[in-house]
Amino acid sequence: MGLKWSAIDLIHRTITIKHTVTTGSLNGKYITIEKDRTKNKPSRRTLPLVDTFYDLLIRLKQRQDINQRQFKESYCRDYLDYIYVDELGDRIKPNYISQNFNLTLKKLRMPHIRFHDLRHSCASLLLSKGVSMKEVQEWLGHSDYSTTANIYSHLEYSTKIASADKMSEVIKI
Repeated sequence: MGLKWSAIDLIHRTITIKHTVTTGSLNGKYITIEKDRTKNKPSRRTLPLVDTFYDLLIRLKQRQDINQRQFKESYCRDYLDYIYVDELGDRIKPNYISQNFNLTLKKLRMPHIRFHDLRHSCASLLLSKGVSMKEVQEWLGHSDYSTTANIYSHLEYSTKIASADKMSEVIKI
C-alpha cells in the first residue's frame, strides 16, 4: 500500500521497500498512517523487479496518466507518487486488499487464508526451488535470520536430502 513511484527504478529494474501505509486508531477514530520508514532496518530493502511486475507497473503508470488527463480537475492530486490509487487518484485504503482478497478466494472457491499468509507461500515456493534461507530472509525483510529459520526450517527438508546425497558422494567408503 505504501509503494511509491519513487521506489521504482525502471532503468536498473529494482524496487525499494521504504515507505509504509497502515491503519490505526487515534482517540477512537480510524486513521491512515503514512511513514517514510519500515518496521525495522532489514524491512527496508531493494529487490530486483521481475519482468511480470515491471510490465504491470508500466501499464499502471500509463493508466494513471490517462486517468489524470481524462478526469482533469476531478482527479485527486494528493497521491500522485503512490502506485496503488483508484481511477480518480485516491489512494486505496490498506484494508481494501485483505477484504477483497477474501472475496476473491470465495469467488474462486479456494480455501480461506489470510492475505498475510501469502508471505508463507512465497517463502515455501522459494525454498522448494532451492533458494537459500538467507535469501528468503532478505526477500521477506526479517530483521533476524533466526526468525526466518525458526518459521521455515521444516520446509528445507528437500535441501537436506540433496545435501545428504552430496555428502554420500564425497564419503563413498
